Formats: sequence, structure tokens, C-alpha cells
Amino acid sequence: MNEQQTLIGRTIYLPQMSYGATRCVAAAFRSVGLDAEPAPDSDAETLELGSRFTSGDECLPERITLGDFLKIVNRPQFDPKKAAFFMPTSGGPCRFGQYEGYIEKVMRQLGYADVMIFSPSSKNAYQGIGDSTFTRTAWRAFVVSDLLQKLLLKTRPYETRRGDTREVYEQSLRAVCEALSVRSDHGERMKRLIEVMTKARDRFRAVPVNRSEKRPLIGIVGEIFCRHHFFSNENLIERLEEHGGEGWISDLCEWILYTASQERHNLVRIGQRLSKAMLKNRITNWVQRHDEHQLRKPLHEDLKGYEEPSTIEELLQYSEPYLPPRGSLGEMVLNVGKTVYLHKKGAHGIIDISPFTCMNGIICEAIYPHVSRDLDGLPIRTFYFDGVAGDLDRDLGIFVELARNYQRKKRVA
Repeated sequence: MNEQQTLIGRTIYLPQMSYGATRCVAAAFRSVGLDAEPAPDSDAETLELGSRFTSGDECLPERITLGDFLKIVNRPQFDPKKAAFFMPTSGGPCRFGQYEGYIEKVMRQLGYADVMIFSPSSKNAYQGIGDSTFTRTAWRAFVVSDLLQKLLLKTRPYETRRGDTREVYEQSLRAVCEALSVRSDHGERMKRLIEVMTKARDRFRAVPVNRSEKRPLIGIVGEIFCRHHFFSNENLIERLEEHGGEGWISDLCEWILYTASQERHNLVRIGQRLSKAMLKNRITNWVQRHDEHQLRKPLHEDLKGYEEPSTIEELLQYSEPYLPPRGSLGEMVLNVGKTVYLHKKGAHGIIDISPFTCMNGIICEAIYPHVSRDLDGLPIRTFYFDGVAGDLDRDLGIFVELARNYQRKKRVA
């Protein structure tokens, strides 16, 4: 019996790593007949529940995801036999690889051993997530959610009436989720998604904006959960906008493409350059890039200057002077490489969002002064989060002013 069959009859709860992507991926699950929904919005109760079963040594995303799952467990009439918690995992030294096992342990302690922990792995580029029909739809879900987020962040800082852009974003997100959830073949679904994205583009274009003053462009890198989870990072990007900045956040698709690149590298390393696994990887990569190109096409003019790297290998090359990309694995390599890339695209500053004590964040923070020096003094700042509010507005105000100064310097140069 495969994973998809064992999920039948259960509701799959997805951690809200990204507000938009979680809803889109839940719609992708529904497209293959599985019930799925986002976990509850994170709040003070999330931290309180998560803290009951953690010691403080765990990173913030583990406390958040555990706390949100416990909120579900505490619902009246919760039935563990009808629930599945979606918790991807990963190898390597990052504590993320321990989430799945620890959540399962807590559920057993509470008497909910029948809860299913659905945990695909980065080791095989998350191929265990379902059959090819679902996998392709899920990829499209990540692509369109990333694109909608780009339109949101590119438009909202310049809106003339507060809230217009968010309203358009929510309307577009609902339309995308509806298109993703309908059962159909890949050709028909792509056609529908392109139509929806074209309408979304037109909605964003209709938002009244004032771009007379060009804000400093701030690249947002860091740990994938914290940088996308509004509650974990204290809504940093909106607060950055309030201080006069414009954010460009690293996509979720970036990580998926990176794990596939790592799989290709590992296959070559173990002598399987010519193998079925390699062929499958390369075909999947071609299909994903093709779908991404098709979905981005309606937004080509709107996202000029905001293009993502053509390949993950481009980011790895930018990281090479600072970290060995096939030795130092994971987000640290992507974050350093993306910092260089964003500078080339015109960024005036970089913010790294990381959980407190995150290994990737600590290593990157040690390297960033060298990167900044090589990029003409580009301001780079690591913001750590541990669930305890600090004076974020003060620090953001200082950072945005540094970015403005860098912006002025670039204009003069």
C-alpha cells in the first residue's frame, strides 16, 4: 500500500510555513481526492503548547509546528485515526531532520499513536510525496504561490490605499487554489492556471500605486520556515515596508530545485550517472522548468528585474568563494549564493531571517562580513527569532537607513 492510499479517510494538516503555499499545496492534495487543510494560524497559544514539550534547545520552527499540531489535537472530537500531520524531513546536521521523530514521540506520549506523520524526505528530492499526478500539481502549487507572493511584495509598498494589494492577493490566491483543486489532466489544469494567473496579473496592475520614490530593495534570505512564517518572524517584511523598504524574499521553489540538484550530484558520486534514477531526476527537472516557464509567462513584463536564477548551479557558483557548495550543504550555501545574486539584481541590503541558535544562520553570519566587503559594503544583517519579542522596529529602522545610504552611493557611482 503506498502513502497516498494510507492517507485516504484522513485529513492532512499542513504546517503554515508559507501562508500562500500551504493553501496551494492543500488544494493540490484535494485534486487527487485527499482531504487537506492548513494547520491553525500560529499565535500565543501555539508557543505555549509547543513550549510544554520542548526544553528551549530546539529551534523555533519545531516549537511552532508542534504547537500548531497540538492545537488540532486539543479540538473537541479529535480522532487520531482520521488525522495526518504533514512534516517533511531532511538529512544532514540541521535539527529539521528531528522534527518528524519528535512530533511522533509527543503524540505517543499523549496517547495519539494512531495519528499518521506523513514525512517525505529531501534525500530523494521528496519523491515519496505521492504519485506523479500529485507531484506535478504540487510543484505548480509552489510556483504559483511564489509568483503571487512576488506580485504582492512588488506592489504593496507602493499602494496608495492601505490594504488594496492584500485584498487582491487573497482574491487571486483563492482563484489559484480553486484551479489547483479541480480534478483534470495536466494540460487542462495548466490552461486553467494560466488563465487564473493572467487575471491575477491584471488585478495587481489595477491597484493604484505611487512609485515616484524608489525604495531600497532588501533581499530576504535565511531559514526557509522562519523567513516565510509571519508569526515566527514577527511580520518582518510588512514592518520593513513600514520603514520604507521593499522586500524580495527567496522562493520556496529554490529549495525544491536545490534538493534535486543535490540528488543528481549524489548519483554521480556513487557511480549512477547513467541510471534510471538519474533519468527520472532529469526528466522531472525538465518538466518542472517547463511548467515554471509557462506559469511565469503572463507575468514576464511585471517581473522584469525580479527574475530568479536560471539554475540552482548559478547560486552554487556564487557561493563558491565563501563556502564549498558540495561540502557545506543546505541553506547556508543558498543564502550566501543568493546574497551575491540579489546584489547583482540591484538589491541595496540583505536580511537573513533565522531561528535563534540555527547552525545555518550562525555560519552565514560569520561569512557575511567577507561577502559585504566584496560587494562594495552591501549592508547585511542577520535577524534571529526565538518567540520572544525584541525591538524589531528599532533594528529595522537602522538597517533601512543603511540600505538607503548604500542606494545613494550606488546612484552616485
